[in-house]
Amino acid sequence: MRIQRLITVTTAALLALTAVTACGSDSGSTSLDGALGDPAPAKNGGTEGGFDGDGKAGAPALPKAGSMAKASQIVSAYADCSGLSTDPKDDDFFPGDETYDQEWGVTERGACGKGTRIFMFKDLKTFQARYKAELDEDRKESPNKGHRGKFLLGQDFAVLPDQKPVIRNAIKPGGLLILNCHPDFNPPTGYRKDPALVKGCVLTNYFED
Repeated sequence: MRIQRLITVTTAALLALTAVTACGSDSGSTSLDGALGDPAPAKNGGTEGGFDGDGKAGAPALPKAGSMAKASQIVSAYADCSGLSTDPKDDDFFPGDETYDQEWGVTERGACGKGTRIFMFKDLKTFQARYKAELDEDRKESPNKGHRGKFLLGQDFAVLPDQKPVIRNAIKPGGLLILNCHPDFNPPTGYRKDPALVKGCVLTNYFED
């Protein structure tokens, strides 16, 4: 009788332990999801990657070129970048772009296709800081200046396209991001708004057409 009772008690205990373990597993999963909350945005100006428009981890980092030739190849995926030229005397160069060279840390400028300009720079943070400083000055006279952003950014190059379809193509997943430093910029939910390297600026895939 004692043996039979011992077996009965042991069996009941094991069944109870199994039930508690199973419930604990489901509960733990739900609690963890709630504790994590919304995923944090990408850091370091998009150089480390972040989250896609659905909030899922794994959004790719900004592309890095390393040279004007490679930058033009990257741009070619989004736009016509034929006839690349780095000659400032070329008709495709915009007057005034030379101001970016020293103040913005730009090391090389290129023009290709239908009015697309490419800027290679030394330091991503310096480039972002100079853009924000210029925008802050411009906004004193035109408060809405820069609300759409201006430059498309990679890790070591920036692009200024002359056509809206180029911008829309470039900000698709895995592409470039728009540098936006306007204080009132607030994209719809589901779009990226990653902190840039400069306070007050973000990198986004939202283009206000």
